[in-house]
Amino acid sequence: MSLGINLNYAPSVLTETEGLTEEEWLSYRRLGIGGSDAAAIMGQSPFCTKRDLYYDKCGMKPVLDEEESNWVAKEVGHRLEDLVAEIFSRKTGLKVYPIHKMFQHPLYPFMVADVDFFIELPDGSTGILECKTTNYNCQDKWANDTVPINYEYQGRHYMAIMNLNVVYFACLYGNNESEFIIRKMERDLETELSLIEEEENFWLENVQTKLEPPYTEKPDLVLESIRRFCGPAEVDADEVKLRSTHAKSIERYLDLKEKKSSVDAESKKLETEMKTVYAGIVEEMGISCKATLKTGTENYIVTYNPVYRTGIDKKNLERLKLQHLDIYEDYVTVTESRRFSVKKRAA
Repeated sequence: MSLGINLNYAPSVLTETEGLTEEEWLSYRRLGIGGSDAAAIMGQSPFCTKRDLYYDKCGMKPVLDEEESNWVAKEVGHRLEDLVAEIFSRKTGLKVYPIHKMFQHPLYPFMVADVDFFIELPDGSTGILECKTTNYNCQDKWANDTVPINYEYQGRHYMAIMNLNVVYFACLYGNNESEFIIRKMERDLETELSLIEEEENFWLENVQTKLEPPYTEKPDLVLESIRRFCGPAEVDADEVKLRSTHAKSIERYLDLKEKKSSVDAESKKLETEMKTVYAGIVEEMGISCKATLKTGTENYIVTYNPVYRTGIDKKNLERLKLQHLDIYEDYVTVTESRRFSVKKRAA
């Protein structure tokens, strides 16, 4: 026993995964908390809230069952797992191999793991390999030898279940083997204990008792979750009488709105002043998109590039609808967003 964690165990096998359909695999995964769920429970997922995870474990589907905006990135990541593992093996000389099983923690059966690959380490022990892909714009998330926090919790979740002491992350961010990141993360029992406690609390206090966890994440994630599970707005729906406890929130909102208006006004003023300053330069440039200026101590490069947008205005959109309804219905999509507003009146 160390830090309250019993380390005398081996993982159980929940199921063989080879040959499972995606729906079968998901049904097994809903029997517990998976590695990619760990970050949501810790409030560190960039993709979903703890409430979203709760709904998924309870088998509740969103009202707006839209195609995921990042489905291509997820599919690319899945298809390139074998390639990433091969690059890692070539670069490190370590043998990697898959085990087509979903594992379960024998002491905490709500913890499950479907590990990408395992590693045969030089000392004869076993490690874990998690294969990732990203793009050039996301390299900074791996800067200074770090691992993105959501992946870190995934790795610690897997180490806890498998009772292993090291996980490697291999990330391909380009189209050749030099554009490749390798990170090693060792087991941290104190962090692991905190993770297990949070996962246990979520499973026992929320999932098993059917009690929705509160929203505590970033507002954009929360609002998107509410939109997906509540469904589209209904303009004829009955008016809602808000609880009196919301009065403080409304007053705070109005206060922040007033402050934002003040900042916006100052921003517009500065923008107008900037345009006044550079108008004379634009006049001298004429149709040219680039200009230079050399002084005794500085060299300046000025650009005034065109920005083109392809679109259709409201008038022509109506003409298209009237004259070519079939084309309109095939290609025009309507998206919904909602604008929050508060008007204050005397009681």
